[in-house]
Amino acid sequence: MNNESTLSNRTDSVNESFEATMTWRDALSLAVALPASALAVIGYWTGALGGWAAITLLAISSMIAILQNFLYAEMSSMFPDRSGGVAVYAFEAWKDIFRPIGALAAAGYWIGWSFGLAANALVIGELVQAQWFSSSGTLELGFLELGLGHLIAVATLAIVWLLNVFGIKPAVRVSYVVNALVIAVMVAVLAASLIQGKLNLSNLTWSLDSSDAPAFVVACVWLFLMGWTVYGTEIAATFTPEYRDPRHDVPKALTAAGLSSLAIFILMPLVAAGTVGEAEIASNPLGFNVVLFDALFGSAGSLAIVVLCLAMLNLMSVATADSGRALFGMARSGLTIRQLGILNRAHVPARAMTVGLVINIGLVLLIGNLLGVIFASNLGYMIAVVFALSGYVLLRRADITPDRKFRLPRIWNLIAIALTLVNLTFLLVAATHPALTGYGGWKEEIIGFSVLALALAMYWYRRAVQDRGVPSMQK
Repeated sequence: MNNESTLSNRTDSVNESFEATMTWRDALSLAVALPASALAVIGYWTGALGGWAAITLLAISSMIAILQNFLYAEMSSMFPDRSGGVAVYAFEAWKDIFRPIGALAAAGYWIGWSFGLAANALVIGELVQAQWFSSSGTLELGFLELGLGHLIAVATLAIVWLLNVFGIKPAVRVSYVVNALVIAVMVAVLAASLIQGKLNLSNLTWSLDSSDAPAFVVACVWLFLMGWTVYGTEIAATFTPEYRDPRHDVPKALTAAGLSSLAIFILMPLVAAGTVGEAEIASNPLGFNVVLFDALFGSAGSLAIVVLCLAMLNLMSVATADSGRALFGMARSGLTIRQLGILNRAHVPARAMTVGLVINIGLVLLIGNLLGVIFASNLGYMIAVVFALSGYVLLRRADITPDRKFRLPRIWNLIAIALTLVNLTFLLVAATHPALTGYGGWKEEIIGFSVLALALAMYWYRRAVQDRGVPSMQK
């Protein structure tokens, strides 16, 4: 048997160990965790930009995400047996042109999904501590200063890890329940604000041009920052080999998730700013939810905190599942150490997810300011998006899987090029104006690129050490 056949059989046997139990509705439930969790960040966007500007940019970002999802749907049909989604598409498109580009894109995608877990866990810890244990102090252990919020954050990371290492079904079930609760609460907030006459559109303003920088530059930086949250519905493509019918289920899930995201991202800032006002949101971009719930339902601040924490917990579970599969796909493609390309008895990449758990616990305990990590997440993710979208054209030219059942018209080659240029513009403008929105400065940007450099070092270790002496077809 030749090397090519050996590699093909090895890959097929690994992919077959994924359980094909998911439907497009299961994936939709996981994908909707992204817009649902935006309850935790919508205040920062609305308070900084004004209601109308935030709605406009979120609508633009959502429309871009919908178009991108169509491209990802076709690319998923090219690789129906591959786990990893966007990371895999970028690597497969660029590996024969310049392999390190694929490695960089795959690493960026994994960083984008994995490294935000620590920040979300800390927010949950801070919310719970502030709401119910505000009198708790801190414990000094050498150079570590730990509070109850840190311990809650670590416990949260462990919970979402447990939800995923025993199979995809527990995570899907939790996602169904949490999303149903969060969306029901959103609908109740909208209905109450309308019935009580508290939704006042005159509260919304346009503050995009309030900065010294040109409005176009400000918009590009904010679209860059919004990208991970809004584009994240592409997660539906990550689970491709776990669908019952990948070539039909993936396009359905991606389309439904994109449209749901558009509706949620337009309505959330509209209701929030229209009900409590932009001044309240700007002064307390996270806690304004408590004011909103109290205004509509009486003393319901605790309910607001519960809903926020559940939404973020669900997002963390989804991010754990996605980043674990991305890291697994990287290992199978020769982009990181071999040991991460193994599934456990529950048919999930437990080793890859455990790496994410350990790294994020370290971030929670050792780093006081996670701004650099958050910026690294955005940098990595947008780099992956740019290479995946441009890779669509390369994959079409190579005529990958010519018998695929989902194929877009040729005009989508031009759409893919346009989307690549748009996202590249967001990335370059944000990289040259890192401090414009208050998310960080050049120091944080250097941290972000350093994390990407570390991921590339893992790639070179795999190629130079672990794959030494292995025939090229098997690398």
